[in-house]
Amino acid sequence: MEDDGGERSSYVIGLIENRAKEVGVAAFDLRSASLHLSQYIETSSSYQNTKTLLHFYDPMVILVPPNKLAPDGMVGVSVLVDRFYVTVKKGAVLIKNLAAKEPSALGLETYYKQYYLCLAAAAASIKWIEAEKGVIVTNHSLTVTFNGSSDHVSIDATRSRLLRANLLQPLKDIETINARLDCLDELMSNEQLFFGLSQALRKFPKETDRVLCHFCFKQKKVTNEVLGADNAKKSQSLISSIILLKTSLEALPLLSKVLKEAKNFLLANIYNSVCENEKFATIRRRIGEVIDEDVLHARVPFIARTQQCFAVKAGIDGLLDIARRTFCDTSEGYSPANPLIRLVKHLCYVLLSIHNLANKYREEYKLPNLKLPFNNRQGFYLSIPRKDVQGKLPSKFIQVLKHGNNIRFSTLELASLNVRNKSAAGECYIRTEICLEGLVDAIREDVSMLTLLAEVLCLLDMMVNSFAHTISSKPVDRYTRPNFTESGPMAIEAARHPILESIHNDFVVRLNSLTITDSCNANSIFLSEASNMIIVMGPNMSLVVVDELGRATSSSDGFAIAWSCCEYLLSLKAYTIFATHMDGLSELVTIYPNVKILHFHVDIRNNRLDFKFQLKDGIRHVPHYGLLLAEVAGLPSSVIETARNITSRILEKEERRMEINYLQYHPIRMAYNVAQRLICLKHSSHDEDSIREALQNLKEGYINGRL
Repeated sequence: MEDDGGERSSYVIGLIENRAKEVGVAAFDLRSASLHLSQYIETSSSYQNTKTLLHFYDPMVILVPPNKLAPDGMVGVSVLVDRFYVTVKKGAVLIKNLAAKEPSALGLETYYKQYYLCLAAAAASIKWIEAEKGVIVTNHSLTVTFNGSSDHVSIDATRSRLLRANLLQPLKDIETINARLDCLDELMSNEQLFFGLSQALRKFPKETDRVLCHFCFKQKKVTNEVLGADNAKKSQSLISSIILLKTSLEALPLLSKVLKEAKNFLLANIYNSVCENEKFATIRRRIGEVIDEDVLHARVPFIARTQQCFAVKAGIDGLLDIARRTFCDTSEGYSPANPLIRLVKHLCYVLLSIHNLANKYREEYKLPNLKLPFNNRQGFYLSIPRKDVQGKLPSKFIQVLKHGNNIRFSTLELASLNVRNKSAAGECYIRTEICLEGLVDAIREDVSMLTLLAEVLCLLDMMVNSFAHTISSKPVDRYTRPNFTESGPMAIEAARHPILESIHNDFVVRLNSLTITDSCNANSIFLSEASNMIIVMGPNMSLVVVDELGRATSSSDGFAIAWSCCEYLLSLKAYTIFATHMDGLSELVTIYPNVKILHFHVDIRNNRLDFKFQLKDGIRHVPHYGLLLAEVAGLPSSVIETARNITSRILEKEERRMEINYLQYHPIRMAYNVAQRLICLKHSSHDEDSIREALQNLKEGYINGRL
């Protein structure tokens, strides 16, 4: 299916929910011919989970049943979308017929009953695509993935391939995570493998994973065949896809050579399932029987368009040979029989004509910076910098358009050349597609192999060009492999944000009373069953699970919401990092022994705040932080002094209450501290003597009240 440059997204989404607030989502990606199914209980009354998914996919259209309302009068998912479409059909049979893998392999063993919502949404999405786009989805061609409510971590999305999906919906499956880490280990320890894969991946066109999906769609037959612009465009897109597939398959032997000695499971599995698969060699031979061996994928639009006209070997179709001679005759006379020689001759002739025409305009109108670019929509056009234009352009120049710092326009001579070439090329495209019908049908028989290849290339691109490249570009031991367990504490030592580390340099920004050191500092975090919540106080900007909850409401309501959420999360025993500017939340530590208070360190020098961005234990109370800023803002000194007195009385009351709480809950806190130390020792790798010594110290500390 050809790309539509006017559409901001390639996703079509179907949404449906039941009275129990269970939501089914089907996201169909037209560019990659992949279908992503999700079904979950919407736990948020504001439908935050669904909003996050919609923000993640950024769909071109969303299909939902009309007038859909959630229970208890709450407005349902229909208020989140702009377009509505009725969908009530079940999609189990459709998915079984269209998926490249069996439904049982997708985690849909009980899909007929349990996941009926997302399957109904999938049926609506597919039917809409077939009706609106005029295509038929080929059987066993779709890459279908299913995510239940617990397969991925859900995080708030902001705004590329597999990397983006993994960043916005991180995996929770430890086996898969460790397989990827094993792959990274081998890539970092085997330079020949790493650089070999980097070189091999460059041989595959960047559009490979997106264009391979074209073979998953088959255009519906039309009764009255019209050789129009739309038909020519679709034919050109199909020819381009076959050339790209040919280029990709010709790059497989190099990839196979590099992966042959790989030891880790992930790369070895790719070698066995792709590189050793004879079906790819069969597809390549079939393409070679029809497509000229010298034709390769080209990114330059004019060269690519001309190659597409001469893609099919000479002698296969007489009418196509005539159409190609016509294409050449629009610009030149004699046409050699050999298609490659004709291709080169035509390119040279057209480029020479364009070069002569450009020189003519440069000299005649004194425009030394005149350029003659080409794109598929306009063909050749003229372009000059806006600064070179004094007054109006000569009347010879037509279709004048301002584009950024340039002005684009054309002439009757150039427009005539474009029309003749485009018309002749269109006839070549349509006739070429007719010649390729048998080849395309043969390719579609093994379309599941193409979706497999697309998945593999995306995975390798993420592992090699993103993860491994990032690690290799940093000093040795800058990155450490993490260890994941199903349960137990979470310990992160000297952690740094990889993106901030890459873009930040050490420099200081001073603005009024604020001093910010713009550098990436390492911070350590430890969470366990006995200490499962961390509240980060003070001026903070960290990557967190909960950030400034309740700040957009009134101070009392915001504090109540934040406190209530903290207590709820504590009851779940979930590991939580909570960033806040509400000093009152620090009182949680006096009531709940498993809460720990941290702060980002700030220095105050000459009434200026110097942010260090380093985590420290305990509360870092910045005296009169707001009042300090108020002075800089120029508020009257009398107002600031009155505010300082009021603040002092409020703080005095809070300190007395916290002291009472601390004394009341001190025995419980002591017991929790002991439990936390015991948990740490349970998961430690120390020898018996060291553990025995630690237990003795723990006992003495508890007796003496030093914990």
